[in-house]
Amino acid sequence: MPTSVVPIFRIFDYEKAVEFYVTWLGFKIDWEHKFDEESPLYIQVSRDGIVLHLSEHHGDRSQSSDYSIRPPMVTYLLHRLVLIVTSPVRPLVN
Repeated sequence: MPTSVVPIFRIFDYEKAVEFYVTWLGFKIDWEHKFDEESPLYIQVSRDGIVLHLSEHHGDRSQSSDYSIRPPMVTYLLHRLVLIVTSPVRPLVN
């Protein structure tokens, strides 16, 4: 039975949130929801299998929540860097 976790990030400004998640980080907006014009906005964004919910709702998340997402490429590059840094130094032989 597959399961997934979708973190909820609290947002305070729609334009700034879109600028950060869509323009800077390359996520796409999957959907947006409001009960009515005066209601807070709830958005889903995604990129490369990562799904995030962004919410203007007061009680959804605190400002100080921390999350760590490690896409496979980041993990791969981290492992390569560790191998390079920890390999013994060998002088060049002509």
